[in-house]
Amino acid sequence: MSVQAIKPQHSSNISPEEWDVRVALAACYRLVHLSGWTDLVFTHISARVPGAEEHFLLNPFGYAFDEVTASNLVRIDLDGNVVDGSNARIHKAGFVIHSAVHGARADAGCVIHTHSIAGIAVSMLKDGLLPLSQHAQFFYGRLGYHDYEGLALELDERQRLVRDLGPHPAMILRNHGLLVVGHDVPEAFSILHHLEKACQAQLAAQATGAALNVPDEAVSRKTAAQGFGSEGAPFGEVEWPAMLRRLDRVDPSYKT
Repeated sequence: MSVQAIKPQHSSNISPEEWDVRVALAACYRLVHLSGWTDLVFTHISARVPGAEEHFLLNPFGYAFDEVTASNLVRIDLDGNVVDGSNARIHKAGFVIHSAVHGARADAGCVIHTHSIAGIAVSMLKDGLLPLSQHAQFFYGRLGYHDYEGLALELDERQRLVRDLGPHPAMILRNHGLLVVGHDVPEAFSILHHLEKACQAQLAAQATGAALNVPDEAVSRKTAAQGFGSEGAPFGEVEWPAMLRRLDRVDPSYKT
């Protein structure tokens, strides 16, 4: 990741590898903010810390997404303990959801959970996401569904979250919102972008009341095979530098 970041003095104990992840994660928070997918100070984006320990980074509870920086991200373990020496507060529901995925999926370098309007709306539909648009096709046969259980505050929900997500890159939390998993931050952001656009397009098409054209199942399977983590374009890798340039033009403070 070619990002020129200035590391603050108090973070001198952070490895260069972790710092790179922190910068990328802070950038992701800012991009989600710019995209309008936030919910005040609720919802979360997490990233696994490189190394042998099972630690991940989460936003400090009470911070808006456009206030998140590389240095104020909180490092926690899978039990919810803050392990970076700070007194930062984390959100219980955020810990439950993100620790579930990071603890079960070795490939989960980054996990994003959102309460966007389009995501919530599709999560309320009985049939969920339909294979209508090209963006939706990427998730054909690769999308989990998790039934609503109330606020995610109970630790035993983690096993059901993991079960329902399975090996998929994304999941719809029914009556709740969206969740995506990427090998790294750029890939997770790209997956979320495509899922969010698929939800928006479906709602727009359904709102017309006109008959919907559903592609043939074979075409849906083909498109999904051309998508994330397969034979298609390297989602995340190709567009991420452009996203960072956009952020740098708006506000480069995410790197501090």
